[in-house]
Amino acid sequence: MDLIHLKDECPLNSNCEWVPLYKTTGNYKDLNIQICKTCNLQALNPRPKQNTLYNEEYYTGKAEYSYTDERSLGKYFSYVWDARIKNIQKFVKSGNFLDIGSSFGGLLARAKKKGFTVQGVEISKYASDYANANGISTFNGNLLDANFPSSFFSVITMIEVIEHIENPKRFFQEITRILKPGGLLVLQTANFEGWQAKESGSAYHYYMPGHVFYYSDTILKNILTHYQFHQYISYFGVDFGLIPKLKKSKGSFKTWKDFLKWVPIIRYHILSFFKKKGFPFTSSYVLYALKK
Repeated sequence: MDLIHLKDECPLNSNCEWVPLYKTTGNYKDLNIQICKTCNLQALNPRPKQNTLYNEEYYTGKAEYSYTDERSLGKYFSYVWDARIKNIQKFVKSGNFLDIGSSFGGLLARAKKKGFTVQGVEISKYASDYANANGISTFNGNLLDANFPSSFFSVITMIEVIEHIENPKRFFQEITRILKPGGLLVLQTANFEGWQAKESGSAYHYYMPGHVFYYSDTILKNILTHYQFHQYISYFGVDFGLIPKLKKSKGSFKTWKDFLKWVPIIRYHILSFFKKKGFPFTSSYVLYALKK
């Protein structure tokens, strides 16, 4: 585990005062969480070497800390991918589309069918090799090493990725550089202002070894305003309707009884539209941000 000087990675003005918050008590216990008293950004510190986490076992769902392999369930994932792209095209119809943390390229394959010119960035050689072999151009490595042209992309998506990113200061600078004026940034992560996160506290399920920074709607908007973004659409839940979510879930169904799993999905989706004291009940969250 590496102990990090978090002030050096601050994506705002580095006027930080990092203090211990608690040790986690959920699925991954005893992770040290710190919080910045200036902006409320949370971070895992110390943290594991990130390049040791994302091996083939992670991408095939065989590691303790793992990922759902999308390839065998592509038909079901595509319902959600298509719904997201349809919503993105309300803001940007076409152009160069970058997915950061693109895995096996499923989202990009669907975006390509909708007329976008697509590009992925993926830290895993195993996953990026698969994507490239299937016609989805994917840079293997870190965004900071990809050296894309300035003002090149019309859309950049990061679906459950921003929380994995070390040194967000440099990362947000690079996103700003490569996104066109008027371009769209899509971020999906947990909103730590949601009551689901606040009430779960140290037991919240989003605390895990590969999640190194923990954001909120307010924090992300403050950061992005600092980096030339000016218009925001916050989705407390997801940026598409309920039906694609239900269709995606069917990919894991084995018997008719599995349809009972729809009950908590429907309940959560409905709950995401409600707030208490100005904050959403749920913590699932997608932010659309337009660059000046």
